[in-house]
Amino acid sequence: MTGMLEGKRLLVTGLITEQSLAFGVAKLAQEHGAQVVLTGFGRMSLVERIAKRLPAPAPVVELDVTDAEQLGSLADRVKEHTDGLDGVLHSIAYAPPSALGGGFLTAPWEDVATALHVSAYSFKSLAMATLPLLSPGAGIVGMDFDATQAWPVYDWMGVSKAALESTCRYLARDLGPKGVRVNLVAAGPVRTMAAKSIPGFEAFEEAWTSRAPLGWSLTDSEPVAKACLALMSDWFPATTGEIVHVDGGFHAVGV
Repeated sequence: MTGMLEGKRLLVTGLITEQSLAFGVAKLAQEHGAQVVLTGFGRMSLVERIAKRLPAPAPVVELDVTDAEQLGSLADRVKEHTDGLDGVLHSIAYAPPSALGGGFLTAPWEDVATALHVSAYSFKSLAMATLPLLSPGAGIVGMDFDATQAWPVYDWMGVSKAALESTCRYLARDLGPKGVRVNLVAAGPVRTMAAKSIPGFEAFEEAWTSRAPLGWSLTDSEPVAKACLALMSDWFPATTGEIVHVDGGFHAVGV
């Protein structure tokens, strides 16, 4: 993969800590020649501090994907750091505590709406906010978790991921004529801050490490990062609306 991203300009969202999947993508992207711009939300000083741990300094732009004003100004703010984009990573998801950990039947609509807005609708929002910057052949990639079945404790986040998968297909349909590819990477569980916030996440860890045909590391985000970057590169020019599983093969086997 050396140099496969030479000269590419990428926007990577969702950076929180060094364990974030977004950090792994940004780090590997820089190592393979890409220019990276990051977005952060909330604790911006923390995000900026973590960004300095990348191989090269990367600018950080604030982005709340539920804020129409910030979305509307995103292209101009990114343009202060790069003249265009060849790839965008959507690594953003959130569900209030009531919508996880066994609260499927009791979570109020307000919390479910938040989960759907942040975790699924924002994929479309980010795509449209960055569209003015996207070059022909650009790739948008979202972080997914297989939504074809019900999982323990995942509850409304699972429903949100199903909505994300459908959103990906519709975006692929509507952005294809503009030369933009839209795909998802369905990753196995990695010990990120987001994962640790899910009550009962240990159930995923135990199942994956014992059942994935290729085995699975809970602490190595590089396989996921490689898939994301491959989809943003020129190596998948005719692939869109796809879900690529990077889960050690777990999705393909039964008990």
